[in-house]
Amino acid sequence: MGLPKLKTKISAAAYLEQEKESATRSEFISGEVYAMAGSSDRHQFICSNLFVELFEHLRDATKCRVFMMDMKVKVNEEKYYYPDLAVACDETPKDPYFREETVLIVEVASPSTRETDRREKLQAYQQMPSVQEYVLIEQDKMHIEIHRRQESGTWITYFYNRSDRDEEIRLESIGLSTSLDKIYDRVNLVETTT
Repeated sequence: MGLPKLKTKISAAAYLEQEKESATRSEFISGEVYAMAGSSDRHQFICSNLFVELFEHLRDATKCRVFMMDMKVKVNEEKYYYPDLAVACDETPKDPYFREETVLIVEVASPSTRETDRREKLQAYQQMPSVQEYVLIEQDKMHIEIHRRQESGTWITYFYNRSDRDEEIRLESIGLSTSLDKIYDRVNLVETTT
């Protein structure tokens, strides 16, 4: 029996060109392409609820725009991700298929992505000078983490859960206040209420 063939790496340019024609979304990490899985209805509702709030908030007041699921974020020359939501403020982007000047990134965690979102993507997004906040939202229970860059360059994490459902959640990067109830509106959670 022979050894398994090694996966052939591709360039970022080849990946970007391939994504324009692809029927499925894939992320790019150091020359390797990773197909993305589908999402649950809870995931879709959470993204939709927050997208509507972000869109309305940013509609006329700023040059920033919100993107949902199908816009890549360029972390660096070796990494391109598709966050669930991203707010970018680059008026004249270099390429219409990705954004670099992202100030807010949101990921809705699923069982298959939770560890990647919490470790790999958190670390990657914190390396982007433009990113001011990274929000991680659980889809199975009311739990949100907001990782926020401080003026000193350090990061602080704020946690919100079911007991904070009426408390104001502030996204400082874009000046938006919301609540868990709005983000989780019409979402059938699987958590217990004990």
